[in-house]
Amino acid sequence: MSIDRRTAVAGGIAAGLGLAAASAVSRATTSPQGGPGHGAITVRGESATRTSLPVARDPRASGGAYLALDTADAPPARGGWYATYTVDAPAAGPYRLAAVASVPVEQPHAEQPGSYLRLAVNGAAPLPLAHSQPHWYESPKAWGALSRVTLGDVELRRGANTLTFTVEGPTVLDAYTGYRFLLDEFTLTPVPVALRAVRVRDRAGDPADNLGHYRDERHAALAFELNAAAPEPVGVSYRLLDHSSKKVASGRVRVPAGATGAVLPLPALPPGAYRAVAALDPAPRATVTGRFARLPERRAVRDPANRFGVNVATYALVPPARLRALASALAAMGIGHVRDGGSWPAAQRAPRGPFAAEPFDAARAAFHDHGLKVVEVVSPPPDWALTRTSVPLPADLRDAYRYTAHLAGRGGRVPADALQLSNEPDVDATASTGDQHAAYVKAAALGIADQPDAPPVVLPGIAQEGLFQELMLRNDVVRYADVWSFHGYPPLDDTDPDPSSAPEEQQELRGRFGAPGREVAMWMTECGAFLPAVPGGDPAYATQRTQARYLVLSTVESLAAGTDRQFWFCGPPCTDDGVSFALFSRDFQPLPAFSAYAALTALLGEADYAGMIEELLPRAAGFVFADGAGRTVTVVCAPRPRSVDVPVPDGPTRVYDIMGAARGTPPRSRRGTVRVKAGRDPLYLVTEAPPPRRPRPPAGDGRTRTRPLSPAEHIVLDQRFAAADAAPNKADGDAEPPLGYRLGTTTRMHLAVYNFNPAARTVTLTARPPAGWSVTPRRVPEVRVPAHGRVRVPFTVTAGERVTTGADHPLTFEARLGDEPVPPSVSLVQRRPRGGD
Repeated sequence: MSIDRRTAVAGGIAAGLGLAAASAVSRATTSPQGGPGHGAITVRGESATRTSLPVARDPRASGGAYLALDTADAPPARGGWYATYTVDAPAAGPYRLAAVASVPVEQPHAEQPGSYLRLAVNGAAPLPLAHSQPHWYESPKAWGALSRVTLGDVELRRGANTLTFTVEGPTVLDAYTGYRFLLDEFTLTPVPVALRAVRVRDRAGDPADNLGHYRDERHAALAFELNAAAPEPVGVSYRLLDHSSKKVASGRVRVPAGATGAVLPLPALPPGAYRAVAALDPAPRATVTGRFARLPERRAVRDPANRFGVNVATYALVPPARLRALASALAAMGIGHVRDGGSWPAAQRAPRGPFAAEPFDAARAAFHDHGLKVVEVVSPPPDWALTRTSVPLPADLRDAYRYTAHLAGRGGRVPADALQLSNEPDVDATASTGDQHAAYVKAAALGIADQPDAPPVVLPGIAQEGLFQELMLRNDVVRYADVWSFHGYPPLDDTDPDPSSAPEEQQELRGRFGAPGREVAMWMTECGAFLPAVPGGDPAYATQRTQARYLVLSTVESLAAGTDRQFWFCGPPCTDDGVSFALFSRDFQPLPAFSAYAALTALLGEADYAGMIEELLPRAAGFVFADGAGRTVTVVCAPRPRSVDVPVPDGPTRVYDIMGAARGTPPRSRRGTVRVKAGRDPLYLVTEAPPPRRPRPPAGDGRTRTRPLSPAEHIVLDQRFAAADAAPNKADGDAEPPLGYRLGTTTRMHLAVYNFNPAARTVTLTARPPAGWSVTPRRVPEVRVPAHGRVRVPFTVTAGERVTTGADHPLTFEARLGDEPVPPSVSLVQRRPRGGD
């Protein structure tokens, strides 16, 4: 999926102040002080007692005016960007806070996101409005770019109260990094005292680093949080359910009068995914559900042997207040890598202008602090770099070279650990072609490779095997890369899908187009499933279990097919077009897929594939791995429950379920097999002995280049045609061939020759037209290109009378630098119907 399409931002709010995320779950209640019958309080945005924010006028606003901050300027030194309001409350108690305001995610009616906010009540420490992307995205339109959004519950005292909104920090806007907060009005409506959240805390660590996971039950506690202080003692009844919805514990806890919650220790539980379903007495039907994960005792291996990753899309999906905890949770889950994306427009606002301070440094630093490596996706370029015929690529490939050289540099920045050159260029809706993208890839890769200690170069993430990718590969791009990248998703409408066939397809392509004498690593930089979302809530629990199963099986099958590293899409809460992907709930609590991934990373270790157990087919499937610590791990599943005899090496064998919980030691037969009850949820058989067959070697850091790119490889050829001759739009990957440039009988074009060498170079050009076509001139004996320069060489392409319309034909330009060949430029051309000449 496109990272740029991942909308975004901010989630649930910490206990203590009484801010509570409004959610679709019903709430257990008791009567509040002062009763719930008082009317709502509405405050206009422009009526702040004190503020540093500007006011704008608009007849659509409630009072004809509203707060309107939209600037790249730094916030004032004293107080920052803020607005303080005085509110007179008729009674003490909790109030639901709603607003007509900007939200920090892109929406159909508001493509520019707002900034993240913090809220302080009555001078208390400001706490973040850190709702998840689904919560913000579902906020309905009010007017203009403003939405009607529920911010949470606040506890007010009777009489005068102060509420202060503070812009938390800069956000990434279309063309710059800045501050944006629009506020028409906000409303405070009295609500009953309610149980607002159930959370698990790991008392051994920093609560700010925990999203509901723990490894040692001696430090784990279950917290029940109210939206305000209890006016009188109340009881909370709860029950704990495991992954299969079996009740594993239950009880009741008392919240004293004046308290905002209660905490109790968790019982001893095996590794797995759990739900805590709770309600205030005496209203047992109005429940709140918390989710938590008990992690396996065994820990995953660390980089570079770690094969596992997650997409995060930080600036689209992760509120700043959640970043540290998310990084901690992903590291605890056992992955070694995250895939993220920066913003070229925000980093470079003018041609040849200076690069701005990286807004993504804080995110990379947070991941690095938790031992996670960062794969950064190079973003689309700024508007100033584009022309009508270059979209979505820069018109001058030297701009790409300079930007990737900046990303790969080490000048005071927090570096990425690998750079991926684009995301899903084959399924956008532009007329960009595989040959154009190949030229861009070469220039961008050279910008990286020419830097000292350059990070690995990762080819673009390809959505699906097809004409676009094959044309890009025919342009000899693999020699410029360290990593071959692709994505894999099942069909959109399959609610219980089989794993994607993309790994096998890409292995076949690598065999045809791989770099001579060098086997680049294979990374699936996106893997996920389109599972149905539930508006206002998390996916149905059956869907959550399906996601956990799919995550494990798709990863295992991909590794078995030869993938060296696998990235799940995605980690943070995220829904898009009615489907859900995330490992965390709307309240940033771990879903079953989180626990399944933790079990996978812990038990598979280095996940060095050793082969399939053919004799189990077709009744079951068995995949054999070496974990890098002398153990054999056999992953077994079956289309329906059945007993199967699984051959394992000599040695003690233990069975673990999909969540990593131990399920005993099965007896061994005389034939060297163990009998297990296999089903759709995979089992892990861990044997204390290495596999009989030699496993694939462990993953490395992605670096596969053993020599610098040659002077000839620093020459890049790029075919350019007029807008009238552009290829048809790809229609988001659904367009049918022919997809080549649409040419008339005679077409003028030019070949751009780039020289990324530090000295001027002279090359010889040769055109290789397809059968029935001609190119004039056929050969250009000398083209001298300055150092880091570009020369446009004109050509005329003529279609012969026998050239049929409606078919793609390869048009190739070759070059030589002395005796060394330059990687070619290969495009596809089609002849327009004669009426279109």
